[in-house]
Amino acid sequence: MNRSINSTWKLFGMMTLAMLAVAFAVGGLQMDRSSLKGGSRGNGSPARDSWRILEPVSYENMSVFPVVASNTRSTDEFITLDDGLSSGAVTVSERGAEIMRRSRDGRPAPAQQYGGASVNELVLVNHGNKPLILLAGEMVSGGKQDRIIGKDRIVPVGAEPLPLDVFCVEHGRWSNGANFSAANMMVHPSVREKAAVDRQQQEVWSAVRNGSNVTAAPGTVMASRDGFWAETPPNAGGSGSGSAGARPTVAAPAITAGSINVTVDGGAQTLAYQKLYNNSNVNRSLDPFVDEIQRRFARATSELKGERVVGVVIAYGGEVAWSDIFASPQLFERYWTKLLRSYVVEALARPGTKEVATLKDAEEFLRPLKGTEKIESDPDVYRWREVTQGRMVAIELQALKPADILLHSLTIHKTGVETAVMK
Repeated sequence: MNRSINSTWKLFGMMTLAMLAVAFAVGGLQMDRSSLKGGSRGNGSPARDSWRILEPVSYENMSVFPVVASNTRSTDEFITLDDGLSSGAVTVSERGAEIMRRSRDGRPAPAQQYGGASVNELVLVNHGNKPLILLAGEMVSGGKQDRIIGKDRIVPVGAEPLPLDVFCVEHGRWSNGANFSAANMMVHPSVREKAAVDRQQQEVWSAVRNGSNVTAAPGTVMASRDGFWAETPPNAGGSGSGSAGARPTVAAPAITAGSINVTVDGGAQTLAYQKLYNNSNVNRSLDPFVDEIQRRFARATSELKGERVVGVVIAYGGEVAWSDIFASPQLFERYWTKLLRSYVVEALARPGTKEVATLKDAEEFLRPLKGTEKIESDPDVYRWREVTQGRMVAIELQALKPADILLHSLTIHKTGVETAVMK
């Protein structure tokens, strides 16, 4: 009798272990499929499987695919760089400047110094009561030169003054200023890519000078931009209305390398990259373009049921090039205005074709990558992860506290001066 009972229990134990092994295997596969893009459903961020990409909103050579989700959570416990600088909760200074931080009893106290001023390093202090989100490509204005953030990261509450890696986007000025203010500006993708991926100052400045890293192939005919959009039939692939064998025709960039150089070199002691956004000639093209995309985007997303916009996928002509996706609709909305302007600057700096990327193209763009992986983390604060596969790069910023949330997911199709829009 005892032998029979023991045999039964042994059989039951073996069956239980087998079922657990199967469960872990299936769970592991499910986590692997969603690890890069959505995290796990349990962490409160939009899981990859819950994202839905809508049909594109297109205008001239740019298409915006809204990314929507129903599984979101509040990100109100975080503060953005612009909000922090504007409210005084965050200060950014040159190295060597007098830096004050709050002591344990709330009184201001001098902080550790970090030597003399450096082009590629600033000092940031989070005085507030919320963790601070930093995104690569965000600009801070002032100091001795305007700079942009070099990498996505989170700065916790009460942290020591942080030596912050940055890149200069202003050439020829090195004034006596020490403190920075909110620029409410994101550099356009060609520049942002060089900061976030290549991380070389010379590459960043070259991208500022060139406008876009994408060029037309040799022999391509550059047509008047206004005339091209008025006369070229839709989905012509940039070939215009010429006969077979004719040289391909594209719309000339509205923002050329020559016009950028004239703009940023307008005065040796004046702002540089900001002048690109503030220049009246640029704004004559930029503002109507932004307004038209925003109008169409709002109309396309106005009747969503149970879903909210959490990000976008961006295409130029037939090439899907970029995506920014956030943990919540609230966080997306806080970045959307300056992101949209940056996307449009890129569109205006590229030669234009009338090819239009498809929904299938956008879905393929967001497939998880399998390639070289880099991970950096600050325990109990955040995890930064980069995966590179060929010319594709995916970067994710995961908050670990006060909650485990995939805050921002960025996917880039890397460009280069050898890239041609027409082949």
